[in-house]
Amino acid sequence: DKCVKFESGLRPDIKQLIGFSEIQDFPTLTTKARICDEDGKAKSSYYKALNDRKGKGQDRGKPYDNKGNGSGGRKQ
Repeated sequence: DKCVKFESGLRPDIKQLIGFSEIQDFPTLTTKARICDEDGKAKSSYYKALNDRKGKGQDRGKPYDNKGNGSGGRKQ
């Protein structure tokens, strides 16, 4: 009963991960829930840092622009 009550109070993302395990030992359940929460935070901060890094490089010019001063064009 204690495990069921604990699971019902979890965030939906953690509840989905934990619910399939059907853990009936309360200390194990709380430990697994804590680990899922920490993993979620780590994943979130990783993708945020990745997006921040991508955003900083957006102001660079295009690598191939059509200015016509390249050596690959035909001379007429």
